[in-house]
Amino acid sequence: MNAIAFPTVRSYDPAFAYEAVVIIQHGLQKMYAEGETCIYYLMAENEPYDHPAMPAGCAEGIVKGMYKYSSREVDGAKARVQLFGSGAILNCVLKAQEMLAEQYGIASDVWSVTSYTELRREAAACQRWNMLHPTETPRKSYLEECVEGVEGPFISASDYVRALGEQLAPWIPGDYYVLGTDGMGRSETRESLRRHFEVDAESIIIATLSRLSKSDVFTAEDVKKAIDDLGYNPDKINPYFA
Repeated sequence: MNAIAFPTVRSYDPAFAYEAVVIIQHGLQKMYAEGETCIYYLMAENEPYDHPAMPAGCAEGIVKGMYKYSSREVDGAKARVQLFGSGAILNCVLKAQEMLAEQYGIASDVWSVTSYTELRREAAACQRWNMLHPTETPRKSYLEECVEGVEGPFISASDYVRALGEQLAPWIPGDYYVLGTDGMGRSETRESLRRHFEVDAESIIIATLSRLSKSDVFTAEDVKKAIDDLGYNPDKINPYFA
């Protein structure tokens, strides 16, 4: 989060080894080959999981801040949603994607967000340029190009405070809901902490169904049943105040 205030710090939260490799190579090019004065900050978590091969054509998106990692189609889908994940929690997002398809008939796209901050910076730069050049053809940011014409709602989950994901709100079309780990620091298993802070796969599912209920795709009773079926305690302590 501190990187937001310092334009020379480029912060990334890679989920997979190939993302880290692309970012490191880009940083070496910028700092050593081109001589830019900047810092590349990469988050690396000690969570064991399988790392897939690099999909074709995603290198530019990794550096710019996001790319579509997977799509899950459903025959006769009730709705389609966009799921954002960064770093290790992308695995929770992918788990939620499968559960939404199998249990609730919801199609989805999962986006690996390698840097919310880089996305916001470039989008804000385009916004500023357009404001100061009102008679010229408006510029469109990479973020806006990614989400243009995409069917929402959009749900973002990270292992960091909600303010990180909320940076993108001005450029996300339609409904955008951010999950994050606002609250006091705690010592527990990662699984327990993600449930406490409400950013795990089940929390992503509940948030998704709740947002879809706003557009009458699901009813309030449907959401309540899902909460019960998922073994989720609706009266658990509010992590934002504990």
